[in-house]
Amino acid sequence: MKDSSPDAGLRLDKWLWAARFFKTRQLAVEAINGGKIQLNSQRAKPGKVVRTGARIRIHKGSLEWNILVKVVPKQRRPASEAILFYEEDHSSVQKRDEIIRQERLLRASTPHIGPGKPSKRDRRMIHRFTGKGD
Repeated sequence: MKDSSPDAGLRLDKWLWAARFFKTRQLAVEAINGGKIQLNSQRAKPGKVVRTGARIRIHKGSLEWNILVKVVPKQRRPASEAILFYEEDHSSVQKRDEIIRQERLLRASTPHIGPGKPSKRDRRMIHRFTGKGD
């Protein structure tokens, strides 16, 4: 029988999935095995137990979260409740917001290149608009 005490703990992959950092447990497992997740400043395995007070560092792409586990849930909850499972460092939030802002500026400054050569339908629409090909 499983331990149902409040600080029983939960597998790392399940906790990351329950806290909604990953859409599936398999994605969480892949991130853990890829070294993108650190538990208490150490590389961990998916089955490592997460308890209240643990520190988790998460890398997803260019973004990073440094969080403190506040709640070990029994099941996955809605996103509005999942954010209550952890507390994020203020510096982590600032760094991530700055990276997101820079990426938005970079995307806005680069021109969008279309798909290339117009399709037959596109050419017909161009000809109708310009009055050519009648």
